[in-house]
Amino acid sequence: MQWEVVIGLEVHVQLSTCSKIFSGASTAFGAEPNTQACGIDLGLPGTLPVLNENAVAMAVRFGLAINAEIPEYSVFERKNYFYPDLPKGYQTSQMAHPVVGRGEVDITLGDGTVKTVRIHHAHLEEDAGKSLHEDYSGMTGIDLNRAGTPLLEIVSEPDMHSAEEASAYIRAIHAIVTYLGISDGNMAEGSMRCDVNVSLRPKGQEKLGTRAEIKNVNSFRFVERAIAYEIERQSEILEEGGVVVQETRLYNPDLDETRSMRTKEEANDYRYFPCPDLLPLMLDEAYVEHQRSLLPELPSEKRQRFVDALGLSTYDADVLTGSRPLAEYFEAVQQHCGDAKLAANWVQGDLLGRLNRDGLDITESPVSAEQLGGLLMRLADDTINGKAAKQVFADLWECKGETADEIIDARGLKQVTDTGAIESLCDQVITDNPVQVTQYREATEDKRGKMIGFFVGQVMKASRGTANPPQVNAMLKEKLDALL
Repeated sequence: MQWEVVIGLEVHVQLSTCSKIFSGASTAFGAEPNTQACGIDLGLPGTLPVLNENAVAMAVRFGLAINAEIPEYSVFERKNYFYPDLPKGYQTSQMAHPVVGRGEVDITLGDGTVKTVRIHHAHLEEDAGKSLHEDYSGMTGIDLNRAGTPLLEIVSEPDMHSAEEASAYIRAIHAIVTYLGISDGNMAEGSMRCDVNVSLRPKGQEKLGTRAEIKNVNSFRFVERAIAYEIERQSEILEEGGVVVQETRLYNPDLDETRSMRTKEEANDYRYFPCPDLLPLMLDEAYVEHQRSLLPELPSEKRQRFVDALGLSTYDADVLTGSRPLAEYFEAVQQHCGDAKLAANWVQGDLLGRLNRDGLDITESPVSAEQLGGLLMRLADDTINGKAAKQVFADLWECKGETADEIIDARGLKQVTDTGAIESLCDQVITDNPVQVTQYREATEDKRGKMIGFFVGQVMKASRGTANPPQVNAMLKEKLDALL
């Protein structure tokens, strides 16, 4: 039997506020355990929460970015459960009336196909603390620094049907929240993580299958691997006549497998009820429109502008708008050198290739956008040729602060375009290589095109790579053909 995969994602985005959602405690990453948890975060008797307005503003801007409904009325509720890292015994969240309603996100797949994924809603909530197992023999430590950190949970409809679509969706969400500046999206630090719901059903069946929820997956690659494993696990159960159990599972990247954590709870198990300590949230039209006025150029808008105004291909525009820092870097290079396609080729090729090799992010590039733009100006105006440009780029990577012009002058890399100098080099190479000249003369016309490469190489070697290749090629062909 052929199975259809159905995937829905719950993406948890940590909002970039300086303080927590209901208290004034810091949200800075990396502090010593339990140094950033106040009485409100600890749930001490007599403490009352105060809503962080910045968290609300960020949630609304996200909703506007995905063309979502922004309800005038939303409510905070208590989600009741007991766990050691939740000292209050409940999590302040939203369920029946979230701050962001239905919206949609477009994703681009590897073959260029664009697909729309519906967003069911997005709601604000507080994060729980963290259990620490590594440093305590036979015991568990609790760090409550994260308790109360503001989260925006983005809940999709089950519109995805492959690991590729799920990965593209998460990348799209990551791009939106980082462009908006409402989150740094750092998955390694827990600023963005997701719960993945996977189910299988016979192809053509409308009713959804029983789902398994994989909790807290914290990288794009792990999402794809966890889904692939879960598809295989569930299909084996179903094909053997078994029944998939609704449960919560954890993904182990070291073993590349998911394992059962607990039987999946239903919403009524959490006994949601409106939080008596927080008033309903009322957002009037003026407030929403003010937040709309603060929206930056979004990834989809920037992508289209790169295609329409700069003449880039859809593929190039999609890659270069993958993150806000990358898009801004490219634009700075393009504005400096004046050639969008040349800038796109170098940023996607040489720059990203070197960053990947060295394990660096675009924000850590040793070569600034101004330095790369200066290099490309000299390539575009024929001051240097392509081979020399590669050498200059390598030197820029290693030599902090130098400009392309300084390296070109210091290394003597300026391209020779003087016709007399190039002609002299061509004549010398022809004189020094009589055997190859004879072979060229005796070759058929179609083979001569390939053989001329030998002579071009000799001239480039003699000029230490500074001769203009097109001029060299044209002059050699003219001189060699004259000997036929």
